Amino acid sequence: MDTKILATLEYPKIIYRLSQHAATSLGKAAAEALQPVSDLETVKDTLQLTDEAYAADRLKGSAPFGGIVDIKAALHRARIGGTLNPAELLEIAETARGGRRVRKHVGGLHEDHPIPMLASLADQILEHKPLEDAIFECIDEQAEVMDSASLELASIRRELRNGESRIREKLEQMIRSSSVQKMLQDAIITLRNDRYVIPVKQEYRSHFGGIVHDQSGSGATLFIEPEAIVAMNNKLRELKAGEQREIEKILQKLTALAADDVEDLLLNLDLLGRIDFAYAKARLAHEMKATLPRMNDRGFLKLKRGRHPLIAADKVVPIDVELGNNYTAIIVTGPNTGGKTVSLKTIGLLSLMAMSGLFVPAEDGSQLCVFDAIYADIGDEQSIEQSLSTFSSHLKNIIRILSSMTSKSLVLLDELGAGTDPAEGSALAIAILEHVHALGSRIVATTHYSELKAYAYNRKGVINASMEFDVATLSPTYRLLVGVPGRSNAFAIAERLGLARPIIEHARGEVSEEDQRVENMIASLEENRIGAETERQTAETLRREMEALRARHEAERRRFEEQKEKLLQKAQEEAREAVAKAKREAEQIIADLRKLAMEEGASVKEHKLIEARRRLDEAAPELQKTKRTGAGTVRKPAKIEPGDEVTVYSLNQKGTVVDLHGSEATVQLGIMKMKVALDDLELIKSAPAVKAQQPKQAASLKRSRDDSVKMELDLRGENLEEAIMEVDRFLDEAFLSGLGMVAIIHGKGTGVLRTGIQQYLRKHSHVKSFRLGNYGEGGAGVTVAELK
Repeated sequence: MDTKILATLEYPKIIYRLSQHAATSLGKAAAEALQPVSDLETVKDTLQLTDEAYAADRLKGSAPFGGIVDIKAALHRARIGGTLNPAELLEIAETARGGRRVRKHVGGLHEDHPIPMLASLADQILEHKPLEDAIFECIDEQAEVMDSASLELASIRRELRNGESRIREKLEQMIRSSSVQKMLQDAIITLRNDRYVIPVKQEYRSHFGGIVHDQSGSGATLFIEPEAIVAMNNKLRELKAGEQREIEKILQKLTALAADDVEDLLLNLDLLGRIDFAYAKARLAHEMKATLPRMNDRGFLKLKRGRHPLIAADKVVPIDVELGNNYTAIIVTGPNTGGKTVSLKTIGLLSLMAMSGLFVPAEDGSQLCVFDAIYADIGDEQSIEQSLSTFSSHLKNIIRILSSMTSKSLVLLDELGAGTDPAEGSALAIAILEHVHALGSRIVATTHYSELKAYAYNRKGVINASMEFDVATLSPTYRLLVGVPGRSNAFAIAERLGLARPIIEHARGEVSEEDQRVENMIASLEENRIGAETERQTAETLRREMEALRARHEAERRRFEEQKEKLLQKAQEEAREAVAKAKREAEQIIADLRKLAMEEGASVKEHKLIEARRRLDEAAPELQKTKRTGAGTVRKPAKIEPGDEVTVYSLNQKGTVVDLHGSEATVQLGIMKMKVALDDLELIKSAPAVKAQQPKQAASLKRSRDDSVKMELDLRGENLEEAIMEVDRFLDEAFLSGLGMVAIIHGKGTGVLRTGIQQYLRKHSHVKSFRLGNYGEGGAGVTVAELK
């Protein structure tokens, strides 16, 4: 892309703002080298990477780029055998550690929120933990080689500290001496040429032995190394030389380690720079409130409320523009300072930003095209040195554009045909537009010529546009109106400013009839546009109201569904409680029946009671399938007669009416009879005309005798069959009475009765165990049974 055109569209200013968001010098360098790209797939990939960084920055903030610096120079020197200094080695270690942190940060984020392209870059970063550890073990945060770097260095530095301590002690003894103090300018110890000295007055030089290393500016003070510490200073000098040699060995060793990983580290630098660059683009998008544009390569662009990124947010006026679908050329007319040039630059700059992989300051759904080139002739570029007028300057640029553009180019021309005779200028402008349009290039041009309005009106694929102007306030609104040609508004402005009406009418008479018709047509179009705009705003208001109503209706529907679900759950819970209550009542009834059986001596079998309870359990309704009845439903009573088949609501059981007693009825429920209120019954089937046969009295729960249950049964003299029947009845009564143990007297005899009874006991459900009687219980003539 031509750098001059980039500068004309203010692209470098966007690059500068982008570079300020880079966290490292690597990212800043990548931002400063950014150029628009004309390949659609490449642009889509870079925009996707920006989009992923935008999401990552919004979710977890920027990646941890701290400590990462450009270490390329140090790596190249290490590769050719040079020795790196401690600061360079420390930067290598910190950059390697920073790369490891970035890899971990992006990888962790990718697990929760997929960012495949960014994660792929981070995954390629190679870790160099051994190199990091080796450097950090030898060099501290101040880029100084530590004593622990080697045993030899630790020994040398220990000797150095001891030697310095001895020298200071010796000198301090000297300067505390009264004979020496009078010779000293100050009682201090200082360093000159890395040797310890004391300041001696000039006049005592001959009285003070040693080596002079320096003197003050006035010459009154000499810095002398006393002879007594010369040897000690020499020793220090030797130790420091040894220290330097040992440090050099350590640095060479660390440099060799770094040299082994040079290629990997250079690759890491490139990857870290690209990741930082992506985050910089994301932060610029946040700052500009920009969005991801949809890209194409078919010459179509559609900006929805596009804003010039270099104009303050509180002052910029968004524009809506579409180009490349129904029309490929837009002719923008309107007064000066109306915003034509800003609109032109907005279209060009946003296209360049999108082609560079940047988000654009426009609403979601905006589309931009990947052009092979963008050409612009904007502004007054007259050159005194080249003796070029405004017209010549513009024409020279246009000639260069016409010779270079293709059908996939975007051409932006400001004040086309200006700077020369209006008749010739307008004719030349129409010819240039026709040539560009015929080639198929996309073009947006601004002009003052009325002839171009008529050209755009009559030419297929070309459309008029204008910058809106408020005649009431005599000021532009800076809104781009596509489809409406601009008016000069000169007469309206003059009238508003107070120019005499006769003068204005005379001026109108000088305008040709054709121009007047054009102005009247534009005025009519403007009036229709304002009406359409008002209707559009009304429709938009209605649409928003309908969407609000729909949202409110949807919320009400969801709330209704939630309430319905809660009511259903409540009804099911109430039904469950009702069933539980019925089961408790049934259990109580069974308990009462048992008690009644014990009191009256009836032979009600326990297994029959258990079977009755099982049927009650099975009669519990399936709650999920139960149909809910409306609130307040009243059951219609029916006349019930003896012999009718009915349902007992409280027990959810079917039975037969045996007898009626006022408001109650005796109902036969299987083997049981019970009294039930008439309003607890529902008629199923009336009794047949012939009186129904009464249930057998054997099913009655009344006892046959009133005496209490005994703990023993005497069967002596009975045959085995009769004895078995008596044992069965006896065990049932004992079980119902809660007896734990009973005795059955069968005598000794032949043993037939004993054997038969014990075989029966072995299979009886109430018997837990049995045995022959013990001494004093009857021995072999009695069987003692333990009940469950």
